[in-house]
Amino acid sequence: MLGKTFYLPLCPTLQVSMKINEGSYVLLFHTQRKKWLTKAVYEKKMHTHLGIIDMSSIIGMEYGSIIKSTEGKTIYLIQPTTYDFIMKSERKTQIIYPKDLGFIVARTGMKNGSIVLEIGTGSGALTTFMASIVKPSGHIYTFDVNADFIAVAKRNLVKAGVMEFVTSYQYDPHLGLDIKDADVAIVDLGDPWGVITQVYDSIKNSGAFVAICPTFNQLEKTAIELRKNNFVDIESAEIIFRTVEAREGMTRPSNRMIAHTTYLVFARKVSNYPTDLSQEEYLTAE
Repeated sequence: MLGKTFYLPLCPTLQVSMKINEGSYVLLFHTQRKKWLTKAVYEKKMHTHLGIIDMSSIIGMEYGSIIKSTEGKTIYLIQPTTYDFIMKSERKTQIIYPKDLGFIVARTGMKNGSIVLEIGTGSGALTTFMASIVKPSGHIYTFDVNADFIAVAKRNLVKAGVMEFVTSYQYDPHLGLDIKDADVAIVDLGDPWGVITQVYDSIKNSGAFVAICPTFNQLEKTAIELRKNNFVDIESAEIIFRTVEAREGMTRPSNRMIAHTTYLVFARKVSNYPTDLSQEEYLTAE
């Protein structure tokens, strides 16, 4: 097998243009701490401390190309990923970070075709990521009471190209929900325990529940309420992420890191508590 060259078959429906067109988003990358996500538009000048970048000049170039700023600094033209759109998103609220997003998807089994109920849209970072996972056959139904947050989230979703997979409502889910048989429910509110009964009626049996809880008090109240409302497989977690600076002879952990962002509470819906246990035994069982 050594020395043999393999070629991937081309699928016309999956081919994506690597050319930068007018209106395309581009990540202008210099270093990890000096990068900008912007749109390629004629007559647009990008002013940075590294010099001016003429956005007209990159239209028609391929992603992965290299250009120079007016100060002679090297800029790489990178095609943005969902990660880039999230980290460079417009924000009115704290966002859910990628370190938590991946575990949420893995733990809930979210995939193409999943129907997801999201309570607490915020700035739409989690919404954007989930839409990129459930598309093209799935859908996100997201609720928030704040019109400003919804507007920001919609702009972020449009920017990332996933708005068609999301339906947004300005509504208070405490009043009840019309969504039925969702595969996953995500709650990002100050009182996630306050909508557990509403969520229970909105997800299918065995469906997954996730609560975003910045504090231990929120986590504790949510876990207790889940046990009272026919949820099992209850697990609470915190994801810690630290980068490593890999340099020859000097590799070490980074001095800066994203430490605590939130606690996550996971659970699965069942139809009722076990009939061989009393309600009190069920709630206190290990």
